[in-house]
Amino acid sequence: MSRTLVVAGHGMVAHRLVEALRGDDVDGTWRIVVFGEETRPAYDRVALTSYVDTWNPDDLALDGAEYAADDNVELVLGDLVTSIDREAKQVTTASGRVQSYDALVLATGSRPFVPPVPGKDLPGVFVYRTIEDLDAIRSAVEHAQERRGRPSAAVVGGGLLGLEAAKALRDMGLSPHVVEMAPRLMPLQVDEGGGALLNRLITDLDVTVHTGTSTTAIELDGDRLQAKLGNGTELDVDLLVFSAGIRPRDDLAREAGLEIGERGGVLTDETCRTSDPDIFAIGECAALDGRVYGLVAPGYSMAEVAAATLMGKQASFPGADTSTKLKLMGVDVASFGDAHAVTEGSLEVVVGDAVNGSYKKLVVSDDAKMLLGGVLVGDAEEYNLLRPLVGSELPGEPAALIGPAGGGDNAVGVEALPDGAQVCSCNAVTKGDINAAIHDEGCDSVGSLKNCTRAGTSCGSCVPMLGKLLAAGGIEQSKALCEHFSQSRAELFEIVQATRITTFSELVSRYGSGAGCAICKPAVASILATLGNGHVLGGEQAALQDTNDRFLANMQRNGTYSVVPRVPGGEITPEKLIVIGEVAKEFGLYTKITGGQRIDMFGATVDQLPQIWRRLVDAGFESGHAYGKALRTVKSCVGSTWCRYGQQDSVGLAVELELRYRGLRSPHKLKSGVSGCQRECAEARAKDFGIIATEDGWNLYVGGNGGAIPRHADLLVSGVDTEELIRIIDRFLMFYIRTADRLQRTAAWLDELEGGLDHLRAVVVDDSLGICADLEAAMAEHVSGYRDEWRGVLEDPEKLARFTTFVNAPETPDPTISFETEREQPVPVLLGVPEVAGR
Repeated sequence: MSRTLVVAGHGMVAHRLVEALRGDDVDGTWRIVVFGEETRPAYDRVALTSYVDTWNPDDLALDGAEYAADDNVELVLGDLVTSIDREAKQVTTASGRVQSYDALVLATGSRPFVPPVPGKDLPGVFVYRTIEDLDAIRSAVEHAQERRGRPSAAVVGGGLLGLEAAKALRDMGLSPHVVEMAPRLMPLQVDEGGGALLNRLITDLDVTVHTGTSTTAIELDGDRLQAKLGNGTELDVDLLVFSAGIRPRDDLAREAGLEIGERGGVLTDETCRTSDPDIFAIGECAALDGRVYGLVAPGYSMAEVAAATLMGKQASFPGADTSTKLKLMGVDVASFGDAHAVTEGSLEVVVGDAVNGSYKKLVVSDDAKMLLGGVLVGDAEEYNLLRPLVGSELPGEPAALIGPAGGGDNAVGVEALPDGAQVCSCNAVTKGDINAAIHDEGCDSVGSLKNCTRAGTSCGSCVPMLGKLLAAGGIEQSKALCEHFSQSRAELFEIVQATRITTFSELVSRYGSGAGCAICKPAVASILATLGNGHVLGGEQAALQDTNDRFLANMQRNGTYSVVPRVPGGEITPEKLIVIGEVAKEFGLYTKITGGQRIDMFGATVDQLPQIWRRLVDAGFESGHAYGKALRTVKSCVGSTWCRYGQQDSVGLAVELELRYRGLRSPHKLKSGVSGCQRECAEARAKDFGIIATEDGWNLYVGGNGGAIPRHADLLVSGVDTEELIRIIDRFLMFYIRTADRLQRTAAWLDELEGGLDHLRAVVVDDSLGICADLEAAMAEHVSGYRDEWRGVLEDPEKLARFTTFVNAPETPDPTISFETEREQPVPVLLGVPEVAGR
């Protein structure tokens, strides 16, 4: 019979526990019941600030956290465990449910620390911990914006969490104050020198910093708050956020009589067992050997130790890597090892560059041969190679490792790392583990290393190291597009451009082998389309396209297609709206407004597509390219035309950009957004390229979105006028199209681009390679040569002949399609086809 494991809490660490246990428990030894206090499954709380970019909680969801397909796991949400009966081995929940257990794991996490400040419970005072907290803060910000246009806010706490909260507020369009009791920001991570630079860099980003003082009282002042500081300063703000640290949630354990650590937390041994051998504690609620860890990586280690112990294996906590690397409002901050030089006899080596805004410190042993720790502020490029060296002999002079001439890879290569060096701190993967996967398991790519070791699957900061370890292991990663072409997509682009080849057959006969496949054909088709080789359905090109491109519409799961006309910038006339409604009604189509400010019409059969397009084209519409690896939309807010906060004409720019780049074929789909002010209603920083208006001009962000792995866009240039902005976007897009891999989004491309954002800026802004004129000319050629693909089909009888349901019975409606009504709209259903069948 299976035994019952109850898990109290469902955060990131609890989810890791369930994953680890189910991955090892192939025989179903344990039945797992998880009780979560929140109404949503576990999500990425570390990335909580990114929620402000999209306000979509699904972007933070952890893969597999619903356990929908696992019969051995029961997930109960919105029902926290309120008491433990250790004698009866039962827990009781808030709903009154009584659940027996054979083993219990406490994963209740932590709560925000709110100091006993008078007025801490007033309206307008918040904590920063959950999605619901951010929703409440957002609502307060919007109400304040309605009252006074540009509200202000204060954050109590200048540590890691406090600066995260300040970033969220700044992303909402505020200029926050940060109040920190310590004499510097992030006092646990950085030293005095690093804190001084961090203070300056954060202040330059429109954040007012108050260090060395506390908040003594909060009072109501009309419809605002007045925060009184210990140094006599009074801050008039619209809202105040406490983000001054965390405290372990150990109430459940205290009431059950379990031993508690001296500074709080459920006391556990190195196997994560509490004073009751049938109860474990993991994550931020646990005091492992008396110490509470407030980082996710030690929590993951605890989860895996507890899972192994539950399976009867010998396991103990391996120690915690408390290193930290993050980007706060665009400022790199990292600390590792003995960052504050508390080791007896330790020496400090400091390289400061006030002009370029960087501070680097290494802490070494008294003989300067062993690395003990370090601090990096402003530029953390060396972090991935230095952190694993902690506790090991240095491969060179300390100053050379962080100096401007010899820093980074020039001084330290992966060969210098010992096998015990931890490459992935999130999942405790060492260099030795990676090498074993390469040499013993046959891993020959970054993807296979991720699957085999879990390295790079959490925060992703170690992914560049995986590629370097592959190269160091003698694994040459193939650039071949597929088995038919030994060249990469970028190399094929150059070949087609130089030789002026216009067909796939000529390209494969001269530079490849075989007849091609589903990988190389669409990739070459995209290259040919980018270089202006006629209509995508013209001649041989028609046979190269993916399913969607073959019919210039998106195939749906029931075999029908959706039609999305372009609506540049989301701006549309009443007359065009009426036409869309008439077409949808005439053809019985399901309609939905998309996230990109367009109207999608679902349920069209192949033979209906030309009829629908005819109506739309006659009304002035054109293809929205929702089916292609091309520009999809340029989303916009209403900007200065209507919004009282708008600083520039975001709609006009969005329309101009969408019409300029429409039909631009690329390695992956492209999305953009233009926001008229820092309130960011168009979510520009979550796009492949996004623009935000300021009083001084336009700020351009690139490399956002990222698909399954969300990524914030990086600031490429700021304060430029419209002409310069478009010129730089032209260069950026053409450089991406020429150099990116097949199906590589801009986010992944930028992450893998050697030299990263700095190199990209040098190429497309400073013209370091001398190719900007060529990139601009290529974009100009695309703009002048654009032709609507829908119209191209309607004007060509040969292309029109492709759009038939049956070749031998073009006028016969498909008898396997029926329509049901869902939410008062017709939804097509295939008759007699199993739900799991392919379409």
